Amino acid sequence: MLHAIYVKYLLHLKFPAGTSRGILRQKETWFIKIWNSESPHIFGIGECALFRGLSSDDHNEYESVIKNCCKNIQKYAQNQDELIDFPSIKFGIETALLDLKNGGFQMLYPSAFTNGITGIPLNGLIWMGDVGYMNQQIKEKLNAGFRCLKFKVGALHLHEELLMLRAIRKEHNVNDLEIRLDANGSFNKANVYDALTKFAELNIHSIEQPIKPGDTESMAMLCSASPIPIALDEELIGKNKPEDKIKLLKTINPQYIIIKPALTGGFSGSQEWVNAAKGLNIGWWVTSALESNIGLNAIAQWTYTLGTKMTQGLGTGSLYANNIPSPLFIKDQSLFINPENSWDLSMIHFNG
Repeated sequence: MLHAIYVKYLLHLKFPAGTSRGILRQKETWFIKIWNSESPHIFGIGECALFRGLSSDDHNEYESVIKNCCKNIQKYAQNQDELIDFPSIKFGIETALLDLKNGGFQMLYPSAFTNGITGIPLNGLIWMGDVGYMNQQIKEKLNAGFRCLKFKVGALHLHEELLMLRAIRKEHNVNDLEIRLDANGSFNKANVYDALTKFAELNIHSIEQPIKPGDTESMAMLCSASPIPIALDEELIGKNKPEDKIKLLKTINPQYIIIKPALTGGFSGSQEWVNAAKGLNIGWWVTSALESNIGLNAIAQWTYTLGTKMTQGLGTGSLYANNIPSPLFIKDQSLFINPENSWDLSMIHFNG
């Protein structure tokens, strides 16, 4: 018989991280542990990676739902479809069950990636801040060998952002450096076309969520007329039924979508997004959503199985001061696993 317990864990950022939703200094998450009564020393751990203000399952009963899942884990292990409206919890349970199934070593999807043979190419993320701080990040990422940078835009005046991007493009042409933008819905219908037109002069790969989600008509018009390919991000959150996913993509017809498993339905729900995008010739890549190394590891292993060669938006595990020590590491702008290093789960204290 299966058993489960959970614990809340507060992740502390090493630096204040600027986003369109404000400054992040800490992030709460929940770890869930699942084991079989016949062999309690073997267990799986998953992360219910709630993102306050962004996750569709962010509401007051969240922890009660996790508690109920643990109490009835036998039921939810057999049918996770009942958690369709709780994607981050579904993600955590899927991860823990896969971990348990494979012996409890955080080895969910065995592959050349988990064997340490192949890495996953990543973009370097430039956090919002003043021009000096952002330029410092740019220099650090370029020195570290990143050849794809993603810039958070919309926080500074457009003129300042353009100056910064023009300076970097002057030093690095489109063949040397891919530039992606993430607006997090910071533009509106009145100013978005002007911004996109000016950004387009800099050979931008794509821009994520230029306007706020929910206005499908405006977003569809934008995707058909934009001089820069558009990637839907927040627009996908809350669309949990397969038919809703296909309807959204057919209506808006974006160039790309951004898949975040903890926000887009766990692995099974995210696979539905991938399948829908492929069927409509829409590009896609996977992005983490500030998970700890437990969640990041799970997302990375799943991503590798998809066989995409595109640069992914996975975190590097270096964001938090109290992250869970793991075998994940960065080399040559790619995420790798060192199979000779083991996980240190001693920082996670389950009650019971």
